[in-house]
Amino acid sequence: MKDFEHLMTVWQGQPVKEQLSVDEALKQVKKGISGLSHKLIWGIVGIVLTTALVVYLTLFGAFVEWTSQLGLVILIVGTIMYLALQIGDYRTISKHDPTTNPVLYLEMLKIYQKRRAYLFGRFWYLYGVIVTAGLSLFSFEILERLSIQVRIICYIAWVAYLLFATYYLKDRIIKTEKEKVSLMIGRLERLKEQFIHE
Repeated sequence: MKDFEHLMTVWQGQPVKEQLSVDEALKQVKKGISGLSHKLIWGIVGIVLTTALVVYLTLFGAFVEWTSQLGLVILIVGTIMYLALQIGDYRTISKHDPTTNPVLYLEMLKIYQKRRAYLFGRFWYLYGVIVTAGLSLFSFEILERLSIQVRIICYIAWVAYLLFATYYLKDRIIKTEKEKVSLMIGRLERLKEQFIHE
């Protein structure tokens, strides 16, 4: 009998798994998605403006060297590739409303998470190579008028920025976004489990 009483006190001492309020959880998921959507929209606007500027320079810039034109075309290709991925990601998370079908939305968030992992994984390095190649070819004509010391400083600054963006900035962006998406996925999965066990 003593063992039974001990077992009962241990069992009662276990933390009760708190039930999530459906409305509160969905409101938090919508708020998180809204933040991601706004961030993606601003990214899309920025890349559209960048692409428009590069197209303008390609068509109307007074560049003599063929390397400048080739560099600008490479930059256009890179920015369009990046733009296509950003638009795809935006469409993935904004296609459905989490309040109408949370289970379907959970699957969409998982797809979004995989797409972003691809974007910040393999594609980031491909994009970096494309942008570096384009800017390198474009900068020959721009920098040839400058002294060798200024050119070296410009190239060092460019390489330093690439290393900073690749090994520090990218990781911070990935970590922050991954935490937000994982939190939303966790909330939707807890809701799904609640409905299965009820």
